[in-house]
Amino acid sequence: MNQRIDALVGDHAERLSERLKKHREQLFPPHSRKELRRFTSGEVAQLLGVKDAYLRKLSLDGKGPNPETGSGGRRLYTPEHIIELRQYLEKGAKHPGTYLPGRREGDHLQVVTVINFKGGSGKTTTSAHLAQKCALDGYRVLTIDLDPQASLSALHGFQPEFDLLDGGTLYDAIRYEDPVPIRDVIQRTYFPNLDIVPGNLDLMEFEHDTPRALMNRDGAMFFTKIGTVLAEIEDDYDLVVIDCPPQLGYLTMSALSAATAILVTVHPQMLDVMSMCQFLLMTSNLLGVVSEAGGDMSYDWLRYVVTRYEPGDGPQNQMVSFMRSMFGEHVLNHTVLKSTAISDAGITKQTLYEVEKSQFTRSTYDRAMESLNAVNAEIEGLIQTAWGRS
Repeated sequence: MNQRIDALVGDHAERLSERLKKHREQLFPPHSRKELRRFTSGEVAQLLGVKDAYLRKLSLDGKGPNPETGSGGRRLYTPEHIIELRQYLEKGAKHPGTYLPGRREGDHLQVVTVINFKGGSGKTTTSAHLAQKCALDGYRVLTIDLDPQASLSALHGFQPEFDLLDGGTLYDAIRYEDPVPIRDVIQRTYFPNLDIVPGNLDLMEFEHDTPRALMNRDGAMFFTKIGTVLAEIEDDYDLVVIDCPPQLGYLTMSALSAATAILVTVHPQMLDVMSMCQFLLMTSNLLGVVSEAGGDMSYDWLRYVVTRYEPGDGPQNQMVSFMRSMFGEHVLNHTVLKSTAISDAGITKQTLYEVEKSQFTRSTYDRAMESLNAVNAEIEGLIQTAWGRS
């Protein structure tokens, strides 16, 4: 018996959605909301750039936050404790910004737009780990999920068809009729210092509305939409990380126009690099049109980050060498390694910064963490340089 395809697909979507909801409730009871784990004193010492013994002495002297005590007398710090420690240590620091590295007077908001034309390049994984690491490092971070598939939102505990029934995406703030203030769609995450504007299929409405607005001469400045709403909350954050959809539509062009920096994720295989070539050609042409229409196309920096990299793969090494010879300093020195630790963490809707180290073999975890930290430190260095600091 034949079945209408719309009914079949709709049935599959409902069943999958319900199963995902149950999966989330099993992972994050009792209220289906994620919480960030406690951090060991060793992890906190590494985040702060101090010795574990120094943290122990602070605790014994009753200075700074009072950590929890786990099994075996291990000192465990909540994410809020880490912020308290940063604030305490910053007061006695010789150099301003040692422990609170965010904006100072005169520094502009950093808006890092993460893009790629092709799915599977590690764009969302890169965005999520960058936003979370910067939050742990003391920056005030807003991350925006512009991808209707909402993978970044799912990593942060949002299931759009249940949690965003009445809107709640950036579309509400940038739509042409009756937009809402962007603060109305910003949500707190379980990471202190990290807020999110989640995504869902509503974002596609902007792609449909803009051609109609252009015909009615209401959308000539569509590319300013995101930059305009970010100006409303500019003083609240040091950094905005935008995870773009894997297409060069109106949303992506508006995000590029709002950006102060561009991060292009690249999987080092021939088909991906060929796809990136087409993406760059199209991007150049379209942004040229936006620039002629009055858009600001000046950036602090543009970098390519190699993702899902396997150092033992000869063809991948050749592609990385090829990219470095072509683009020079525009390719980040460090790469995001392909790792079972990162992919396994994603199964439980977590990043590597969230999972317990004990869930993996030590070498696998350490290798992946070292890779991510190196990439994120390099990006943080670019942000500091954009603010005129070394």
